[in-house]
Amino acid sequence: MQEEQEILQEDNSEELYERKAFHVDKGQEPMRIDKWVQMHMENATRNKIQKGIEDGFLTVNGKIVKSNYKVKPGDDILLLSLEHPDESDVKPEPVPLNIVYEDDAVMVLNKNANMVVHPGVGNYTGTLLNGIAYHLLQQNPTLDEESLPRYGLVHRIDKNTTGLLVVAKTAEAAANLAKQFFNHTVSRKYVALVWGNVEEEEGRIEAHIGRHQRFRKMFEAYPEGDHGKHAITHYKVLERFNYVTLVECVLETGRTHQIRVHMKHIGHTLFNDFEYGGDKILKGTIYTKYKQFVDNCFELCPRCALHARTLGFKHPVTGKEIFFESALPDDMNKVIDKWRNYSKPKEM
Repeated sequence: MQEEQEILQEDNSEELYERKAFHVDKGQEPMRIDKWVQMHMENATRNKIQKGIEDGFLTVNGKIVKSNYKVKPGDDILLLSLEHPDESDVKPEPVPLNIVYEDDAVMVLNKNANMVVHPGVGNYTGTLLNGIAYHLLQQNPTLDEESLPRYGLVHRIDKNTTGLLVVAKTAEAAANLAKQFFNHTVSRKYVALVWGNVEEEEGRIEAHIGRHQRFRKMFEAYPEGDHGKHAITHYKVLERFNYVTLVECVLETGRTHQIRVHMKHIGHTLFNDFEYGGDKILKGTIYTKYKQFVDNCFELCPRCALHARTLGFKHPVTGKEIFFESALPDDMNKVIDKWRNYSKPKEM
């Protein structure tokens, strides 16, 4: 049995699930898949595996099967799990949620700036996930993380990034959405203000992303692929303001800080991204008035200028393509208008 395991956790991916892939060797005798998986996974109970199969988290050769399916040589088994080995219990709290859409299977949220998505070191309460747990428990008091791991959160965006997130409300919907993220069929477009004049009207950035070798809270691009995870970002210019550029970014993969790291990699750090040096004047003049202008822009948008504007996916129950769009938040609109006016030709 050959096994490939790729853990997609918060330290290297926006997608919050585990992926375990198995290939069944020649000579394997017919065996129920729930029993076979239990034999090849540590600390996995038969009941938990059966529930995962029932909810659709396991596929064989790309197809959903039942627990009584008999494995055979050559089978490719893929198991997606929303478990997180380091995760602590989520405490439900009445955190305000900006709900864009909700039905019995999914909920789409528009996240504000300065809101952490899920609990972690230093942020165990007041996160978006605390609020999601509270909201779902009002609708279904019997719900818990055993029946819906991580209360249906299948992906995340950074604390200072605004915009759209989808949450599953059932285990079946979570399995379906996790597969869509895994297969890169979820449509996500971001708008970012970056330093410098982006020369090409559009482009493709392909470079692995992994932890920075010295600064562990940061990530870095590794174009030779010698470290980190494979990552691809597509971008196109929306508007130019001489010293900064407004761009649209489309994610083909979903690594942590992907847009921020990839744009810095090609020489266009996101505006006011303090972790990656964007909170300093990287392009422009040496005049005092320009420095004052930029400082005013930083005050108007006191965060990394990045917004998850669109989100599209197949509804996990109906199979219908659904699409959502979120208007740019006030802080980004204000700073864009300020740059737009600044870059206009001055009348003689």
